Amino acid sequence: MATKHVTLAYPSDVSNWGRDQLTTGHMRAYLKRTQGPAREGDVWDVFLDVGCCGDSPDVPLRVVAVDGDGELNEETEIEFVEGEACGVQSGWEVQSQAGPSPDEA
Repeated sequence: MATKHVTLAYPSDVSNWGRDQLTTGHMRAYLKRTQGPAREGDVWDVFLDVGCCGDSPDVPLRVVAVDGDGELNEETEIEFVEGEACGVQSGWEVQSQAGPSPDEA
């Protein structure tokens, strides 16, 4: 069976915490179960759980490349790349750069 590969771009203004959450194995598994077929240019809004102490935004993931038929399954490789900023507010005020510095707290 040929390897399938999908590349998704996340907004560059997602916080470091948000980026870490987007690129986890469980997010890849979630996308494989809930999305598809993938077509270049599609935008998938995914809920980003940032915990109990901040906002939990929907983050747009844009399909930028598809190698294969676009159907997602367990064997599909999902790659994340940084895309354009879109004004998403994804900072976890307690742990991200969006929070106050120790000098300001």
